[in-house]
This record gives sequence, C-alpha cells and structure tokens, in this order.
Amino acid sequence: MKQFAIITGASRGLGRVFATEMAKLKHNLILISLPNEGLSEFSSELLAAYGVDIINYEIDLSNKEIVCATAQDINEKYQVFFLINNAGIGGTKDITKIDLGYIHKIIELNVLGTTTLIHQLLPNLMKQSKSYILNISSLAALTPIGYKTVYPASKAFIHHFSLGLRQELKTTSVSVSVVHPGAMATNPDVTKRMKEQGVLGKLTQLNIEKVAKKCIHQTLHGKRVIVVNRISWTLMYMLPTRMWTHLITKGVKKEINM
Repeated sequence: MKQFAIITGASRGLGRVFATEMAKLKHNLILISLPNEGLSEFSSELLAAYGVDIINYEIDLSNKEIVCATAQDINEKYQVFFLINNAGIGGTKDITKIDLGYIHKIIELNVLGTTTLIHQLLPNLMKQSKSYILNISSLAALTPIGYKTVYPASKAFIHHFSLGLRQELKTTSVSVSVVHPGAMATNPDVTKRMKEQGVLGKLTQLNIEKVAKKCIHQTLHGKRVIVVNRISWTLMYMLPTRMWTHLITKGVKKEINM
C-alpha cells in the first residue's frame, strides 16, 4: 500500500507550504483543514503540479468526536508514515473582555486536538518501518505573555508533550520532533505587526518556505528540537523569563489599544 503524510491546517500559512514541500518530495498527502478554506482547489493545484495522491478532510479538529472518527477512517484506508500537527489558533485579547468560548477553542484545538489525533493515529504510525511526528509549537512557548495568556501556555504543553512522547517512543519506529517558529509573514495582519516592530521584527522574521524545508529535513533525520531562527532562540535565552514576559506583554498590549 502507498504511504501518506498527514498535514493539519493545510489550507493556509505554514501548513499550505508544508503540503507543497512534501508534494515536491513526491509524498502522497492527507490534508486536513476547516471547511470552506479552499482545500479542494489547493489540492487540485498540487495534483496538477506534482502528480501525488491527495486525500482531503475538511473538519474541525477542536471536536473530539470528529477527530476520532476521522482518524478511524484514515487508519482503515491508508498507511501513515508522517504526521505534521500544524493546526492551531491564538490571538491578542484582554482576558477580562473575552468569553469562555475563545479560551476553550484554543485549548480544544492546540492541546486536545493535537494530542487526540496523535493518540488515535499512533497504531498506524507504529506499523510502518519508520515514521515521524512533527509538532508545531512556538517561541511563545518559552515565556508567558500577557494579553495572549492561553496561547503560549498551550504551546508550552505541545513542547513538553512532544519531548515526553519522543522519550516514550524511543524504542519504536516512531520519531517525534518539535519546532518553535517565530513570526512569519503568513497574512497581511502578521506582516503589518512585524513591520511595526522595526529592526527586531526584521531580525526575527522567518522565510516560510525555508522554515518548512528545514523542518521536514530535520524531522526525517530524527532531530529532537528544531531551531529555525537562532537569533530569536538566542535572544529568548539571554534574558530571564520575567524580563521577556514584561517586554513582550508591553509590546502586544499596543495591539489591544490600536
């Protein structure tokens, strides 16, 4: 049977680029995204350009029942050798002015959606002679941030979960990697915010194609923690967490007041 690579959040941003890079490497794809995000059109473009098999699932990964049903369908029909957990959400909001739905959605997608999908697909991945999981965390995982609060906490969970899972699976065929990308110009809103950061924004800005290529390459080589921007990574470790929390919170608060 043919082997497939799964990419979540595949219709936009980094997930879209992951899908393109994997197709260039002639890997068959299972792409997952929310409905009405143009996934079918994107898949048709990849098929025409690279000739790989592509399966689409347009689902909400924050819904546990849907995730489990989708994983069951995949396990019954396809062999999976690569899982890229890219789907995630965040935002900048005053926690006293948001409803519980906003908080729950971040946790349900970033934490529960990712861990549930991995749990359900592990039997499939472990059947392969060699398989890989790449989890997308964030530089935000390395420090608490006011006005983002839940998002960095959810990405810190992904960091620790990935490293623990890697250790637990070290005697199996499954290799687990985690990456902590910083800001990438994936949409006009992010691009605008990065420009407003001036020199720091330029220094820490990442090329999305280079990020995807490096992540795929290093995951396939069994890298534990993937560093895609050493400037950002070094800066995060140069100053104590308390200072970073103050500086970054001060910066993101401006977004609230804009």
